[in-house]
Amino acid sequence: MKVFLVHVRDPQFYALPAATRSANGNLRIMGFPPIGIMSLSAVLKQRGHECTMFDQANPETPNEVIVESIAREQPVLVGLSFLSTTSYPYAKILARQIRAAHLDVRIAFGGVFATLNAERVKQQCPEVDYVCRGDGEQLLLDLLESLDDPSGVAGVTWARDGQVVHNPNRALDRNLDQWPFPDRESLKLDFVESMPLDVPAVLSWERFTTMQTSRGCPWPCVFCDIPVFNEGKWRSRSPQHVVEEFQMLKEQGYGAVYFVDDHFLLQPKRIEAICSGINEAGIDIQWGCEGRVDSTAQHLFPAMAKAHCRTIMFGVESGSQKILDRLKKEQTLEEVETAVSNAKRAGIEIVHGFFVVGNPDETAEDMRATFDFAAKLRLDTFAFNRLCVYRGTPLWHEYVGRGLVDDKDDWYKYFKCSEIDPTCLPGAVINAERSAGLKRLFRYKLTHYPVQTFRLLRRFVRHMPLRDVLYLLVKPFLGQQQGPTKNEVMSRAVEQSAAKDAAALFTQVADDQIAAIPPVAAAAPPAASALR
Repeated sequence: MKVFLVHVRDPQFYALPAATRSANGNLRIMGFPPIGIMSLSAVLKQRGHECTMFDQANPETPNEVIVESIAREQPVLVGLSFLSTTSYPYAKILARQIRAAHLDVRIAFGGVFATLNAERVKQQCPEVDYVCRGDGEQLLLDLLESLDDPSGVAGVTWARDGQVVHNPNRALDRNLDQWPFPDRESLKLDFVESMPLDVPAVLSWERFTTMQTSRGCPWPCVFCDIPVFNEGKWRSRSPQHVVEEFQMLKEQGYGAVYFVDDHFLLQPKRIEAICSGINEAGIDIQWGCEGRVDSTAQHLFPAMAKAHCRTIMFGVESGSQKILDRLKKEQTLEEVETAVSNAKRAGIEIVHGFFVVGNPDETAEDMRATFDFAAKLRLDTFAFNRLCVYRGTPLWHEYVGRGLVDDKDDWYKYFKCSEIDPTCLPGAVINAERSAGLKRLFRYKLTHYPVQTFRLLRRFVRHMPLRDVLYLLVKPFLGQQQGPTKNEVMSRAVEQSAAKDAAALFTQVADDQIAAIPPVAAAAPPAASALR
């Protein structure tokens, strides 16, 4: 059977200028490749099906091109995969365009948001035939055998005689080694590794991809839906299987890999075996991962560095123990300091810290403590994001109980906590404290960690004009009157905070208004007047 798989993204700008096309002619995209549909494509092809993939990060494949391709090639099923609340409106728009043009093709939704809201999604989007919940590999194979009557396919939500049918959940499969490696070569895009900064920069021009070696995280952070999606369980691939994929990537010319595991640093013996396998196979691919600061695998940081781990990212979140406890991080400030120091001492080149501001019960003093704490840590890079709440997380359930959100009317919306929670600081105060905090942080890094800062800047200079690198250092002290550098223009094409805010606002547009948006206008963020 012929299947189309589409990775739906918010309408942000991911493509780099045409002059930076790869030697093979592929468009270069700054960001992560769509490993979800790549994995499903590999499974389908292994079982003899045909599969065509589209990634909406590619400006050359807008909705109209996808719809035309469906008309021309007539697949039996079109799967739309999307992760977040902010992508959902665009998935609805594309599904409705497909249904308007092709009455016979079957349409399926999949991904985290669809899984956690399956019955509501099916009710709101009758154009979609199936909402697929949880892991998609075996589910998709089973669904293709039962398109006319999916009543026996676990993990599918569908409709029969106008009534929504919610099939039983599919049991989590722990044998992740059974599936083939993702189909990276069929999507004619090359992805570029960038720094996780507020103003990102190209980290290398090596061929870049992602890998998933485990799924899930059992910790109960209030802002995260991963434990709900994975039923609070953690599952992993075997070290041998991971190393075999590394070997394949080396043969295909990849030079950089990032693990999209929710928590890579969970099982020390497995990490040790992966690192040993990489070294024994002579694999020199640079890689990075994410993990918690309370990991018991920190004694393996030197082994990870020897196996070419270049980047470790920690979810630090706050420099206030009170806020860490409020977020149910179950970690201490001392553990943060120890983990960051251990990683740098082991020779990890880039140690990144994720932080959130605008938290419930957070004061201005707590925010200042967060920036001062971040400055003193031996972090190379950092990101400070506003805390948001969306359905499926413990914080959402708390807000429902407090009457701040309505689970019936707001389930498909996405809110900054500071906009709805009176215990949060006002947005203007958060922005002012963030600006002042970044200035202090930059100043402290330049004066107290000059060697570390120089090494990071030296990497930037390999891919950016020196003038732009220097400007990035001084801009926090220049105020708002200065314009962006060329590099920032490119960077905003990736991060595009205004587009992200607009995409978030788009989730609050009434569904009937979305249905009335013309196809061309759907590619652009809505005006504020479109919000109810």
